[in-house]
Amino acid sequence: MNRIVFSLSEPAEMAEGLARHFDADLGELETRRFPDGETYLRLLTPVSGRDVVLLATLDRPDAKLAPLLFAVDALRDQGARSVALAAPYLAYMRQDKVFHSGEAVTSRSFARLLSFYFDFLVTVDPHLHRITRLDEIYTVPAKVIPAAPSIAEWIETHIPDAFLIGPDEESEQWVRDVAERAKVPSAVLEKQRWGDFDVAISGGSLRGIGDRQPVIIDDIASSARTLIETVKMLLKVGAKAPICIVVHPIFAGDAYQDLLAAGVARVISVNAIEHETNTIDISRPIAEALCEWSAQNDELIGAGV
Repeated sequence: MNRIVFSLSEPAEMAEGLARHFDADLGELETRRFPDGETYLRLLTPVSGRDVVLLATLDRPDAKLAPLLFAVDALRDQGARSVALAAPYLAYMRQDKVFHSGEAVTSRSFARLLSFYFDFLVTVDPHLHRITRLDEIYTVPAKVIPAAPSIAEWIETHIPDAFLIGPDEESEQWVRDVAERAKVPSAVLEKQRWGDFDVAISGGSLRGIGDRQPVIIDDIASSARTLIETVKMLLKVGAKAPICIVVHPIFAGDAYQDLLAAGVARVISVNAIEHETNTIDISRPIAEALCEWSAQNDELIGAGV
């Protein structure tokens, strides 16, 4: 088998699923911290001549960056034919311009770093703002996997009476897509944000919600204030306790406990970031993108490029 997947502390289910769908071996590596905090890393599986995938979801990225770069360097040194990064969550997308004089535009800095080290990048629904496509800042070939099809399939199977709710205008196109795929109604609310923990949600049109199960969908839950305020608003107007579905369950600090305390019925997440709420598996579409990349490698080598 010419393909191999190494996982940097990701949940075993994601790594195993990715290796299975990618038709790859699951490699072993050893990593630990020296007493002074430096990283020790050793590859335990041979990689010479092979297409290698490093699986590393990049939430809380600063502590993960050194092991990631040491791993890709070790793979190059030991003869890997190519190295791809599967980062279901891609960090450093928020600071995409200078807001105040002297600021670092970290999205561009991070993109330059990863583009230098890797041959291919695949990620899930990056949180884009003023940058609309990854190739505006990434020079490495990149593929974005949408979570909407996987979410819609799960909803259609498990919540056939769902009424989907987007918490703000930014979510409209995304929520409508999931709703159409799952064949359920939807509505989009309005959000005002004054700070990370200061958010207000006002209702849009909830006609037709009736006794249907409200399902709030959001791409990222960090402070979870948007979800919390949406839950409170729905309960205030007499809706059923909602279910929340999140693509990237960061849940900083006590955010997850605060969301549960707000009255949510259940929290479901995509396994783009490891969390106890992980329910929807995204490994298959990630593997399909990697299969396309690997096939292109074979064609280029066959053509002598």
